[in-house]
Amino acid sequence: MIRIVKLTFKSEHVSDFLTHFETVKEKINDFPGCDGMKLLQDQSNENIFFTYSKWKEEADLDNYRKSELFGSIWPTVKKWFDERAEAWSVDEKFNGFHI
Repeated sequence: MIRIVKLTFKSEHVSDFLTHFETVKEKINDFPGCDGMKLLQDQSNENIFFTYSKWKEEADLDNYRKSELFGSIWPTVKKWFDERAEAWSVDEKFNGFHI
């Protein structure tokens, strides 16, 4: 399962977010059931980021969202938002990327 989350930050908090992300990215990436994660930044609006993560099962994502780790991350970044976060859980139907 793939989870895409759009995060829009107030411009004065973009660097706060990036600094904080550096401290938690490996913990999220190593969370049980997570097969990897990417952080993407919009090219035309530097305040917009997307997380793209792959999870073995929806239950793994649910466990992460109920975890102490998520509970420590989300309240911190949420206060820096300029807009409410948007999230999508999607299934991959085609992957044209070659390793």
